[in-house]
Amino acid sequence: MQIDGRTELIAHLGWPTHSFKAPMIYNPYFESVGVNAVVVPMGCRPHAFASVLRSFFSLENVRGALITMPHKVSVIDELGTLTPAAQVAGAANAVRRLPDGTLEGDMFDGEGFVRGLERKGVALKGAGALVVGCGGVGCAIAASLASRGLAELALHDVQAASADALAARVGAHYPGVRVTVGGNDPAGFDVVVNATPLGMNAGDPLPVDVSRLSPGTFAAEVVMKTEMTAFLAAAQARGCRVQVGTDMLFEMIPPYLEFFGFPTTTPEALRAVARLHY
Repeated sequence: MQIDGRTELIAHLGWPTHSFKAPMIYNPYFESVGVNAVVVPMGCRPHAFASVLRSFFSLENVRGALITMPHKVSVIDELGTLTPAAQVAGAANAVRRLPDGTLEGDMFDGEGFVRGLERKGVALKGAGALVVGCGGVGCAIAASLASRGLAELALHDVQAASADALAARVGAHYPGVRVTVGGNDPAGFDVVVNATPLGMNAGDPLPVDVSRLSPGTFAAEVVMKTEMTAFLAAAQARGCRVQVGTDMLFEMIPPYLEFFGFPTTTPEALRAVARLHY
């Protein structure tokens, strides 16, 4: 694709960058429809994030920023306004500059993830779901699952305070959902979600005891470094249907494009031009 003096920038801020897949989808799409913009991976460790974000948005040819691990929660402190989705999640994965210079954050992880489940025919109303991992992506997924009318939502995180805080936010916004906090036993749940980084590296422990999964459970993943993680492979071997991490990404990009003011599209159109590799 041609990069010139009119090219607009979208930063993809996170660390580490080796698992980033968004540039392999956005950039081929922009090229295919003639949008002069580019998504650029920018490796940013936590201690530098606030200053990097401010410096990036001081540039004049910036359209926005994609925010990923480990900054989805900490970015909240750097923003002037939040959409309702970001408020419930307590995290943001998209930032844009408003006309008055204010930075606004939104959250699309949860909506993209849940749209993927619904596209596969998963019935969420009245279901029970376990979300393991209550960081930025886990918070967003939990909030979007609750919005679909779950009967029960169980939350687990190695940092108990993160799970407790998420449970309080979900309970305040969705009082009809029974929210529990504690263990990661997947037995009895209709949907089990790995929203942790476990699976990014070879030899990582599994997020749950897969021997406790029933064949009727739907297992879903957020890790994108590998398409079929050890968790998904083990769940599939148990007879479970699964959703890979990149499915969430394809589903969330159309509303992302609208947020940034670009022509939107469909997940199918994105898949047709994407140049993904693992």
